[in-house]
Amino acid sequence: MASKSFKASRSNLSVSSDVPDSQQSKPPLPPSVTFSRRTSSGRYVSYSRDDLDNELGNGEYMNYTVHMPPTPDNQPMEVSMDPSISQKVEEQYVSNSLFTGGFNSVTRAHLMDKVIDSEASHPQMAGAKGSSCAIPGCDGKVMSDERGVDILPCECDFKICRDCYLDAVKTGDGICPGCKDPYKETNQEDMALDNGRPLPQLPPPAGMSRMERRLSLMKSTKSMLMRSQTGDFDHNRWLFETKGTYGYGNAIWPQDGGGFENGKDNDITQPSELVNKPWKPLTRKVKIPTAIISPYRLLIFIRMAALGLFLAWRVSHPNNDAMWLWGMSVVCEIWFAFSWLLDQLPKFCPVNRSTDLAVLREKFEMPSPNNPTGKSDLPGIDVFVSTADPEKEPPLVTANTILSILAADYPVEKLACYVSDDGGALLTFEAMAEAASFANLWVPFCRKHAIEPRNPETYFNLKRDPYKNKVRPDFVKDYRRVKREYDEFKVRINALPDSIRRRSDAYNAREEIKAMKIQRQNAGDEPVESVKVPKATWMADGTHWPGTWLLHASEHSRGDHAGIIQVMLKPPSDEPLHGTAADDTKVVDFTDVDIRLPLLVYVSREKRPGYDHNKKAGAMNALVRASAIMSNGPFILNLDCDHYIYNSQAMREGMCFMMDRGGDRICYVQFPQRFEGIDPSDRYANHNTVFFDVNMRALDGLQGPVYVGTGCLFRRIALYGFDPPRVKEHHQPGCCSCCFTRSKRSVSYASEEHWALRMGGSEDEDMNLALFPKKFGNSTLLVDSIPVAEFQGRPLADHPAVKNGRPAGALTIPRDLLDASTVAEAISVISCWYEDKTEWGQRVGWIYGSVTEDVVTGYRMHNRGWRSVYCVTKRDAFRGTAPINLTDRLHQVLRWATGSVEIFFSRNNALLASPRMKFLQRIAYLNVGIYPFTSIFLIVYCFLPALSLFSGQFIVQTLNVTFLVYLLTITVTLCMLAILEIRWSGIELEEWWRNEQFWLIGGTSAHLAAVLQGLLKVVAGIEISFTLTSKSAGDDVDDEFADLYIVKWTSLMIPPITIMIINLIAIAVGVSRTIYSVIPQWSRLIGGVFFSFWVLAHLYPFAKGLMGRRGRTPTIVFVWSGLIAITISLLWVAINPPSGSYEIGGSFQFP
Repeated sequence: MASKSFKASRSNLSVSSDVPDSQQSKPPLPPSVTFSRRTSSGRYVSYSRDDLDNELGNGEYMNYTVHMPPTPDNQPMEVSMDPSISQKVEEQYVSNSLFTGGFNSVTRAHLMDKVIDSEASHPQMAGAKGSSCAIPGCDGKVMSDERGVDILPCECDFKICRDCYLDAVKTGDGICPGCKDPYKETNQEDMALDNGRPLPQLPPPAGMSRMERRLSLMKSTKSMLMRSQTGDFDHNRWLFETKGTYGYGNAIWPQDGGGFENGKDNDITQPSELVNKPWKPLTRKVKIPTAIISPYRLLIFIRMAALGLFLAWRVSHPNNDAMWLWGMSVVCEIWFAFSWLLDQLPKFCPVNRSTDLAVLREKFEMPSPNNPTGKSDLPGIDVFVSTADPEKEPPLVTANTILSILAADYPVEKLACYVSDDGGALLTFEAMAEAASFANLWVPFCRKHAIEPRNPETYFNLKRDPYKNKVRPDFVKDYRRVKREYDEFKVRINALPDSIRRRSDAYNAREEIKAMKIQRQNAGDEPVESVKVPKATWMADGTHWPGTWLLHASEHSRGDHAGIIQVMLKPPSDEPLHGTAADDTKVVDFTDVDIRLPLLVYVSREKRPGYDHNKKAGAMNALVRASAIMSNGPFILNLDCDHYIYNSQAMREGMCFMMDRGGDRICYVQFPQRFEGIDPSDRYANHNTVFFDVNMRALDGLQGPVYVGTGCLFRRIALYGFDPPRVKEHHQPGCCSCCFTRSKRSVSYASEEHWALRMGGSEDEDMNLALFPKKFGNSTLLVDSIPVAEFQGRPLADHPAVKNGRPAGALTIPRDLLDASTVAEAISVISCWYEDKTEWGQRVGWIYGSVTEDVVTGYRMHNRGWRSVYCVTKRDAFRGTAPINLTDRLHQVLRWATGSVEIFFSRNNALLASPRMKFLQRIAYLNVGIYPFTSIFLIVYCFLPALSLFSGQFIVQTLNVTFLVYLLTITVTLCMLAILEIRWSGIELEEWWRNEQFWLIGGTSAHLAAVLQGLLKVVAGIEISFTLTSKSAGDDVDDEFADLYIVKWTSLMIPPITIMIINLIAIAVGVSRTIYSVIPQWSRLIGGVFFSFWVLAHLYPFAKGLMGRRGRTPTIVFVWSGLIAITISLLWVAINPPSGSYEIGGSFQFP
């Protein structure tokens, strides 16, 4: 990237220009961490990092230097400045800089004049315009506060930038260049109060370490060191609230007795307000009515008994006339019964849950003795949005998801959004910058008028009346203005690809002209050869984009580019910031409306050839590390780029479970996936309601639902691989930890995958912090953030039954301000080398090794003893898109099934689960790995009716009463179970039937291919590649469901088409043979035709999808299917050739 020269020193830690050629030619230095600044003499001096712990400083670290070269008008000066002003200016510098870096490279901070072509107006946004310095010859920007108002150090309001102010203090004896009077000793807070605008509380003095600043505000009363008022000493809380440390070889007890009265453990005084205050739960479990669940469970046992008796009868009554047909059918039926048991047993205890948002607000956002101001005491949430390809995942879709997150109903200062662009595309970068600019209008508009949903594309396309329940007289005017602004925003987003291309072509042409001029000057009269200039992609400020270029080049391709971090919206102020009335620059009146925006960060991790980047799981782990350093929210919400927040209070709903009694043992809260843009008939069961409303509710009654990849609120500490608290109280001893020693006894599992970390909390287990760098990497800031995230994620200790709680008011502290060293550390942890020789992806973070990393990650947490919760809200929490095209849907199912096969053949097989996992939960995970193998038996069983009709035989000797009774009992109990499932889950009968149809469609196509691919990977080591599901719509803009009628050929269609054709031919052959037979065998015909129609009825949506809109089916589909059908028919004739001539035509022999 071409770095611009700097004209102002924004910070002692700022930016490094390109490394000199002499340094580039040297071999890379050994890994070590260096933080430095440059003095006026040009010498580098060590930059003090008070967050680095000496005990952990003996590891190997990556070498990166963050500094800024001096310029004639910029010489670093040792001038004392008010800490509050310097911290604010430092944060403003960080938000206007694009940080890049990576393996064996210098971490650079590129100060950007502008991020997008349009003007940024919000003071939090990167590239926001400010007043210019009034000193002649200086083009620096005046310091500003959170509102964007200039900070002027003199009463004469002379506009001066930070660097000129420092020059005036040092060289001008503190004389104001405007009024010539000496500067007064003042600070930012005084200046703000003079203007009538109180500024938020700033952190303690910079002399304290980052950890000390956090811990100093976590102090509580002495009795709070008792775990939930039970009398047990809380080792974790003692670790936070005192100077004591664990794992360093000594223990320093608190001077005040650590909460013990008279040195006795049992003499403890409790705060009276906690004991006397009536306690209200945040959630409650809603039981299924007994009139529904009791018959449901009874029917399960009845059908199990019927299946057992039926299979026993089938085995003991073979069909001697067609043993081969009887044998295949019996084997298939035994497997189907086993598969049904695996699917049905986990549904034995379904539950529903509800939350109480009023109690959540009362506990965490209302004034109390420990929180007299009523500031929000809710923990922070870091929201992760992942995208990889702007062509398949349109930037407008991602931008709308970002806007719905920024406008969510959650404390602004506690919310942070991280966008992972795994493709490193400038198109995504500028689209996010445009979204941040539009959020300046959209977010306050949502807050002012309580807009739902807060995705602008969805909101403005609602078919209902937008003015319903709106009472403010200015809503109509605001609605129309915001709608117009959004239309312009969409046009800008749609124009970005052409804008970037035209800009890059212009800059590249300019560079070629410059290179030609230089070559001609150097060549003189000699002939000049053509100059080859790299076709770079250029940013809006006229510099090279450090990520992927439009024309790929070395170090600028999709798999080879530097790590990038850009703070699009800097952290908001700690106090509400109200807007102003409408004027020429403000189109909407936001008086008395909080206009603050959450922290928004663009992240593109470093990619280099030769490294396995582990697809989405690797991108998520990079975000986990970067967010831990920059915001460290104790909870993480994971969303796909096409899944937006439909219910603005969804995060509060999830937080009710995390903050309730026993919530510290919940690893994640999974929300159901709801989809938009699905055809009304839901032809391919895209809504997947049977899974989300039946299976997931049932799992919620066990150990919790599985993680499905999006719409999931994680506890950060659970992602780090730690055991849940009080693990001994809930499980028998017998688990060992890789980070803790057991002095009494230790029992190891058969596999290392069962190992986990522990936060301490028992007398015989201590936290060995010295081992953390080997597991989490060598970032000390990351290691330091782990215990802080654990503490902040605890529920309130407001009741004696709440264990492992935290004191009220502990999270009302302001967020740490971002500085350049913090962002530089974040650049380091997203480098491609960082995970080497660590446990990221093995036991920490998202787990690698499967295309369905979501299921494996959730399985690991349940395997450690954590439990999860399923949160179904009255208003859908999140909504997204799903592929309605048949081919895309089959490929999606293929990827899921392939991941399940990988799980079955890996160490994550539920058969190897630890004793901490409940038995029925283990059955559910076992079914996840086994269900694709049902396709083998399903394919065979779908051909059995045709083979029966061709041969004139049936799976049983005769259709006697016993067989019919068993068949009727099994069928009726299945239908009754389905009806009761519909009753307690709330789904519709049509949805259940669509799910049954697509079960057979997927089982005869994608699942079979997944089994073959999985076996190839296990046996031959052939890696599996999957196609990214397209989020873009079809070309036909007039038809919302145009993709439904598009037929795209795939080999997955061959087996279902072959099954349909052979069964149709078999029905025709069987009917004609029976009619013209001398002795018709009607029982065998009826049995074969019935099962053939059963197969064809399930495949009807598939056949309808092949027809397209006007029957436009690829010829190759029928060619292959016809060839396969003819081949099978000829093969049957060869096996059983016709003989005799007494039948019609003399070509068949009928029984």
